[in-house]
Amino acid sequence: MKHIEKGVSLRHAPRDFLRDLNADNASTGLVAGILGLSVGVVHISAGTSAGLDSSFIMIWVISYLMINGLFGLFMPAYYRLPLPMANSIPGALMFAAVIPVIGLEAALGASLIAGIITLIAGVTGVMGIVMRLIPMPIVMGMVGGMLLSFGLNMVKPLESAIVPASIMILAFFISARLFRKIPPLIVAMLAGILYLIATGVDLSGIEATIRFPEFIMPEFTLGAFLTYGLPLAIILVGMETPAGVGLVKGMGYKDAPANAITAVGGLGTMVSSFFNLHSTCIAAPMTGVCASPEAGSHNKRWVAAVIAGAIFVVAAPFYGYVVSLLEATPRYFIAIIAGLALMRVITSSMAIAFSGKKHEIGALFAFLIAASGIQILGIGATFWALVLGVVVSAIFETKDFEFIFTRQATNKSS
Repeated sequence: MKHIEKGVSLRHAPRDFLRDLNADNASTGLVAGILGLSVGVVHISAGTSAGLDSSFIMIWVISYLMINGLFGLFMPAYYRLPLPMANSIPGALMFAAVIPVIGLEAALGASLIAGIITLIAGVTGVMGIVMRLIPMPIVMGMVGGMLLSFGLNMVKPLESAIVPASIMILAFFISARLFRKIPPLIVAMLAGILYLIATGVDLSGIEATIRFPEFIMPEFTLGAFLTYGLPLAIILVGMETPAGVGLVKGMGYKDAPANAITAVGGLGTMVSSFFNLHSTCIAAPMTGVCASPEAGSHNKRWVAAVIAGAIFVVAAPFYGYVVSLLEATPRYFIAIIAGLALMRVITSSMAIAFSGKKHEIGALFAFLIAASGIQILGIGATFWALVLGVVVSAIFETKDFEFIFTRQATNKSS
């Protein structure tokens, strides 16, 4: 366990949470929590498309919120860093697709093995080495490409819903300029809610249900591991952790615990596999929200991640109600709020990726590949953005890598 980074402590976390709580990190945590809740719709869509039973789909989403919410309380509280936890969306899409082929228990057994591999990668320090070898401009190029869709989805409603979109976006910028003490995200959300109320949004179809995660025993087959477990492990180690750590570092947290994030994700994935859930990992988009300047003071942004985790845990048993509420809300509402929350993160990632100093071509390829959303061999774009970004940079920007290796050798010798 010597490679796991040491955190602050959990002993005084409740006291420190109340001390650091303010309007900025509270509102940002609320936005991150809503963003995470909305991701459950992706699970529902994927499961429905794969022909999975609706009862299982709901348990799957409830487990996603409950288990990852609990880990999402622990990580930011222990490290005092904005480290919200969720699950892998590419992993979710694969999980839904393979269940009809290999069976639920076998898929969960493959998830368990993927979790063990991920835990080992974190405990042995492999993840920390990987993060040191990937140049930051390439990581941030990947992050910028990954988050580009959030920015585009923020402005797309100007075409089809120009009035509410304009109201929310203008409310954000005007409040940011005139009302320094009121978080602009809160103003934008309130403006959107008032518009929905004024235009008579239909809430009659909302229904309340209460359910909790259910235990299941995984099964192990070699075919399931090769079909799903191994790709999931590659995604967790090679895509999810670098994306989340890149975001945290890009916001100025230089000591982001890459090994611990990977190890906890592996442990969470192992636990998840016994409760109809495919994975646990750092939540990159939510990390972008919680770590952004909109969350207030640099040393207090961890509170936003704790709030997001608490929202997950509280909302989990009632997710049927949450789904009904989200379905009653126009899609542009969450899209605009998420885009506004991530705007500063996108600009920061672009500034670091294309500063013109090092790895600019590799960063550009990483950005384009991540933004494209392509899948190769069933593995998502953000993984290939890192791999191909490094390969392109190594070919065309060799001197930049020589600088990195020389600097590392100098640091070791000193």
